[in-house]
Amino acid sequence: MPEMILMETEERMEKSIESYRHELATVRTGRANPALLDTISIEYYGVMTPLRQVANVSAPEASQLLIKPFDRSTVKAIEAAINASDLGLTPQSDGTQIRLNIPKMTEERRRELTKLVNKMSEGAKVAIRNIRRDGNDAIKKCDSLTEDEEKRYLDDIQKLTDKFIEVVEKMTSEKEKDLMTI
Repeated sequence: MPEMILMETEERMEKSIESYRHELATVRTGRANPALLDTISIEYYGVMTPLRQVANVSAPEASQLLIKPFDRSTVKAIEAAINASDLGLTPQSDGTQIRLNIPKMTEERRRELTKLVNKMSEGAKVAIRNIRRDGNDAIKKCDSLTEDEEKRYLDDIQKLTDKFIEVVEKMTSEKEKDLMTI
């Protein structure tokens, strides 16, 4: 039973890391990255559909994204969704494909995004700590454990927590470095 709790705790922490990785990918670094458009959905035949399911997104240049819709009738809807998003990018369409030029970021904008990344990092760390708390509570509810076994399992959960928080910090520092690189 305690081993199951440990495995479940580790699995949940890994999911938190994946969620954080996905969240970081949406932060613009000044270089074109197709993941920048992961949050955009368009109305396609009456259903909100992620952009990736209706178009191919690529980065032909370091400062440009190219969107090639599978169905030409979606070009206007894609343009509208990008304009409505908080990305601050202006789509340029030729009727069959859309180009997004990624402007160079100012120093001030880089600092704002660094603060945003740090805020996201804190959120990921809090999520991991909450998972630790849940795991600790589950271990403490196990009546079949001796005090020494309980302490050992609680220590194991703390080691997992430390490991995953270190991963979050590493990812954060890499993203900050990426942001501050001109």
